[in-house]
Amino acid sequence: MRLPELRKIDKSTWHRCQDFIANFDADYAMTRNGKNISLSFLSLLTFLVIGGVSLVLADDCDNIPSDQTNIGNKIACLAGKVSQLSSQAGTLKNQIAQFDYQIRLTSLKIQDTQDKIALLGGRIDQLEVSLNDLTNAFSGRAVETYKMSRIESSLAFLLSAADIDSAVSRFHYLQKIQEADRSLLGKLQEAQTTYQSQKTDQETLQSELKKQQANLNSQKAAKNSLLAATKNDEKKYQQLLAQARAEYEAIQAIIAGKGKETQIGHVGEGQKIANVIQGASCNSSNSHVHFIVRKSGGLTENPFLYLQSGISYDNCSGSTCGSNDGDSFNPSGPWIWPINSKIKFSQGYGSTWAVRNTWVGRIYSFHNGIDINSDSSSEVKAVRAGELYQGSYNVGCLLKYVRVDHDDSDLDTLFLHVNY
Repeated sequence: MRLPELRKIDKSTWHRCQDFIANFDADYAMTRNGKNISLSFLSLLTFLVIGGVSLVLADDCDNIPSDQTNIGNKIACLAGKVSQLSSQAGTLKNQIAQFDYQIRLTSLKIQDTQDKIALLGGRIDQLEVSLNDLTNAFSGRAVETYKMSRIESSLAFLLSAADIDSAVSRFHYLQKIQEADRSLLGKLQEAQTTYQSQKTDQETLQSELKKQQANLNSQKAAKNSLLAATKNDEKKYQQLLAQARAEYEAIQAIIAGKGKETQIGHVGEGQKIANVIQGASCNSSNSHVHFIVRKSGGLTENPFLYLQSGISYDNCSGSTCGSNDGDSFNPSGPWIWPINSKIKFSQGYGSTWAVRNTWVGRIYSFHNGIDINSDSSSEVKAVRAGELYQGSYNVGCLLKYVRVDHDDSDLDTLFLHVNY
């Protein structure tokens, strides 16, 4: 017989379970013929197994205090929850729970960083007072010791001494004062070094805090975006996952050379080769060109290594257009752009914000091109001269693309979600 999957219980159920076990123990102690034992034991099995629960609190991370002594353990607990949920079945409920735990985790990291900054601030304030006191003390002592050493080393020192013993005593006294001054100077230098180190640590923590706060805002925005896209509907969420999976499989097949292509002829740099599909297209809900740079052998490269810098753009690859959490927009090459400016940049190359924060991260972990659109024109142009091919791949719908095999290198470029 296959036992049902165990599920977690809340605290009140946990306490009821403890009471049940206590009653079972009492029944065991009072029973002589074994009948009550059997009844209690079967009831307990029904409660634990047939009911399908495990003796695990619904959120055991809540039981860990958030003070400085235990906050590291609580952070580790929440990180484990995030990892556990990310490996579970791709349901909307699990995805929302993952967002919630991630938000709690980041919020706790922010609290930890703020506490460390406050603690460092107190230490730095104390160091500033000590540093000022040591500096003032050393400055005063140094002046007086200098005057004394000048006097004691002069002829007046010998003439003013009552006898040779008195002169020796005064000389040793001066030596001790000078030793104390050197010790004070060492402490001053140590305090200065510690102060600078603490200030550097504080600046590092403040920089980390800004990143954590940006991550928190990004995670909240990603959760809200998911809820807006799915209307909190599991069926709609599964449709989004299916679309993303189908598009990814089609793109991988096209990169592998499995698309159905027709050779059109030679095109020059800047020549029109297609138009961006306006609105939804095959497994895509918005207008964009998925632009890919491919080497011989089917490997892709970052298009920003080849596209020219200096173009006007809006970065909409993060939680919102213009936010600071989006993908890097850093073109640095010689090629012209395949579309006219102003560019709307919606996803970068590699491990993108969308991969890390949206449902597409359940489908792929690496974005093999960049997603761009133009505010001014739907025209798509060849970035280099070469041979033009028009292609498509059927994945329940027809994903259309064009490809240019470059004349001057072993590279070719692919432009997906276009009409020709």
